[in-house]
Amino acid sequence: MNIHTKDIELTECDREAIHHISAIQDFGALIAVTNDWNVAHRSRNIAEIIGDSCDPEIGDPLADYFSSDAIAELRRATSSLFAADTVERLFGVDLRGDGNLFDCAVHQSNNLLVIEIEPHEVEAIDRGLRIIRPVVSKLEQHDSYRSLGDEACHFLRDMLGYDRVMFYRFLPDESGQVIAEAKRDDLETYLDLRYPQADIPQQARALFVRNRFRIIADMSAPSIPVEPAIGADGVPLDMSMSTLRAHSQMHVEYMRNMGVGASLAISIVIDGKLWGMFACHHHEARSLSYGLRTVAELFSELVSLVIERLGNRKVAKRVEASRELHDRLIRSFADGAALSQSLPSLDPIISRAIDIDGISIFIDGSYNAKGHAPTEEEFLSILPQLNASADGRLIITDNLAEKFPGAGSFPARVAGAIILSISRRPRDYFILWRREELQNVTWAGKPGKLQPDSSNGNRISPRKSFGAWEETMRGRSREWSHPEQKLAESLRSSLLEVILRLTDEQAKERARAQQQQELLIAELNHRVRNILNLIRGLINQSRGEAVSIDDFSEIVGGRISALSLAHDNITKGNWSSAPLSELINSEADAYLAGKTDRVLVSGPEALINPEAYTVLALVIHEMITNSAKYGALSDGSGVLKIGIEKASDGALELSWKEIGGPPVQAPERRGFGSTIVERSIPFELNGEAEVRFELSGVEARWCIPAKYVSWGETRATVNEQVQKEKDIQPTMTSEPPKTVLLVEDSMLIALDTEDCLKELGVTTVLVESTVQGAIEILANKTPDAAILDYNLGSENSEGVAEALAKRGIPFWLATGYGEMKDRAEVLGASGLLTKPYGRDELTGLLAAYAKQKNT
Repeated sequence: MNIHTKDIELTECDREAIHHISAIQDFGALIAVTNDWNVAHRSRNIAEIIGDSCDPEIGDPLADYFSSDAIAELRRATSSLFAADTVERLFGVDLRGDGNLFDCAVHQSNNLLVIEIEPHEVEAIDRGLRIIRPVVSKLEQHDSYRSLGDEACHFLRDMLGYDRVMFYRFLPDESGQVIAEAKRDDLETYLDLRYPQADIPQQARALFVRNRFRIIADMSAPSIPVEPAIGADGVPLDMSMSTLRAHSQMHVEYMRNMGVGASLAISIVIDGKLWGMFACHHHEARSLSYGLRTVAELFSELVSLVIERLGNRKVAKRVEASRELHDRLIRSFADGAALSQSLPSLDPIISRAIDIDGISIFIDGSYNAKGHAPTEEEFLSILPQLNASADGRLIITDNLAEKFPGAGSFPARVAGAIILSISRRPRDYFILWRREELQNVTWAGKPGKLQPDSSNGNRISPRKSFGAWEETMRGRSREWSHPEQKLAESLRSSLLEVILRLTDEQAKERARAQQQQELLIAELNHRVRNILNLIRGLINQSRGEAVSIDDFSEIVGGRISALSLAHDNITKGNWSSAPLSELINSEADAYLAGKTDRVLVSGPEALINPEAYTVLALVIHEMITNSAKYGALSDGSGVLKIGIEKASDGALELSWKEIGGPPVQAPERRGFGSTIVERSIPFELNGEAEVRFELSGVEARWCIPAKYVSWGETRATVNEQVQKEKDIQPTMTSEPPKTVLLVEDSMLIALDTEDCLKELGVTTVLVESTVQGAIEILANKTPDAAILDYNLGSENSEGVAEALAKRGIPFWLATGYGEMKDRAEVLGASGLLTKPYGRDELTGLLAAYAKQKNT
């Protein structure tokens, strides 16, 4: 009987002390002894089970009733009770020395040793083991829990003889669903029925983890009291590990309501958690020998191992899926794309691993969603609740409205979610959504709370209905499976890695940008000073060549224009491979001044890719600049030889030799230019550089690795290219425009352009420096053509361009930027003038005007 005699209240169902029941079933006997083997507790039926002469009193030495051999065997069994909840089994023990054999189970209960005794059945274990052997190999062949359970249920029924054997698995809400069954043909099926969580109280679940085998041989048999009910230490005997322990009146009544006369429950424990259970029911009383029960328990252990292996295979697949998901995510963000803008690419990647209906991301206050997901307003309504509950762990629910009351307004769109917190403060989230899915659940009887039974002293009674009862559940999504939850955890780790990687990349990019900006500022400062000094040198050197002011202006203007083209080539290489000859031509042309035989280039054409082109352009520019200042090109007699060779591995071998110039001395100080020449190619391209300052002239050699170079079949020499450019210089073939509108905010450029246009035949040049001034001119006059500087201080000339386009007046855009071609076409410009421009460019413009007018 249960020593707790007070009425059980509704709130006490999960607190019933079923391990302190102080009674056993009548098919065995129990003795508990102290450390010195004196009797501390005993069941009232000892003499009935063992023999009339064995009826010890409390405090008697057990040795007065059991033989010395039996005591020795029991003592040996206790030496194996090291771990908690260990039970040692002894079979065929002659306790009294009279030839009567018994099976014993020995376990520790606090400071007492508990011995449970049952009559021995000869050959029960051997018979059971012979049956079990062929089944074990069959279990390993199953790849699903349902088919495995079906095999196991049929085996247990054949071996134990119960009317029904069920195999059910506990779901995340702790309800249990029957997934396999073996039964008598005349019984209705319980397959796929679900049993509510309340059918197994929490303390019973905890006991099933510790003591996995529970039997009731006869629901109608009276319980045998254990004496005394309260021990010498003031508490009842803890019978958690007892097999004979009597059961709660509530449970026995529950089983009777199902029409069950005897039952056997064998729990399946995986990783220390109650995973499932075998439940055996018989409509009449049924007693099993201890040996046969031991074989059944062994079989359940084997089933547990097979389930664990099957689960491990599923885990291995999940790990592989997780690894694939991780790799796909990392690859998708290899280009540094922002996570907040990547939902279109993330959706198919995640959907391959986890069954979802939509995804959302909330980062830095920005919300983006794809598929079935809440609107931004709906999501923001539950954000405060999210922030209050998210602590870095996943929030997993198949009922959003139950978890977040604010989500009650959008269950039709989404009802379930896995919410991944991917930052700390402010909180950022990545959410997987599932739509509402109506679920028809078939319960074994209508689930509900236990109610007081007035006909039974107002004691709580279990439900009496176990017929199939269907319930339609709304506001819920499909449940998130355990593998999906684990994949979501892996997804969070991957997303955090992506975020950290992107953050690192952004930090590195900012650092690189800062370094590049500083380098560009230093380089620009160096370039500007160098160009100004070079222009001054060009002006000084050109005075001796000019016979008139006009001649002098043309020579200086041409050389400045050639220098500008050299710098244009540096930027042109950013988009595609460019010929090395073009780089040499544009850099050298500023210094040739008609003496094309002073720069001799030999070898095949080499095309330099953008990464190396800018580096090489700086090197060539520095070398030619130094040659023009101090070397072979600084006077009228020197010669520069440039050799281009293709190495055996495809690399570019570039040689430099100056001959006939002034004597050369190695510089005492290495400036920025020397650093570029000697270190930029080895440092940035992993190439080679060597510069020698011979007395007869500078000699140098560079090696550019093959990956930066492609090779052409032909190459125009510097001499041929210069001659070709002269041959295609535009010439005036018809009347120039009479009136040209010139919009330019630089007074010197405006004056120079005005003079040049008039020299080329333009009668009137209308000069204006602002958009407003140009619009006012157009309101009163109609020019034949116009030249518009695109950037006018704080404004641009697009307003003037639009006015000219509407009136059909051709115009050209002048700009110092190289990326204006597309914009010029949009505005309707007839062409571009790249600054700085001079007489040749204006001549070409007027020729294009004449051609356009004549078509």
